[in-house]
Amino acid sequence: MTPAEATSHFADIPIDVEVELDRKPMTLGEILELSPGCVIKLTRSAGENLDLLVGETLVGFGEIVIIEDIMGVRITDFWGDA
Repeated sequence: MTPAEATSHFADIPIDVEVELDRKPMTLGEILELSPGCVIKLTRSAGENLDLLVGETLVGFGEIVIIEDIMGVRITDFWGDA
């Protein structure tokens, strides 16, 4: 029995999936100065892996893709199928 078959009865339970682009430490003063249109510089570059998290647990990696006018994430590695 595959993991997908063993857990199929849980298939309809909604779970939040987070994609973490980067983290940036900021002071309270820097946060209070933010306004619409501000740009926060990050350390990651295009093409680098993004972290995929479920409940704060790292479950895989992905990369940003843009198809027409929609941004998405292409999964490059996922441990749910292991």
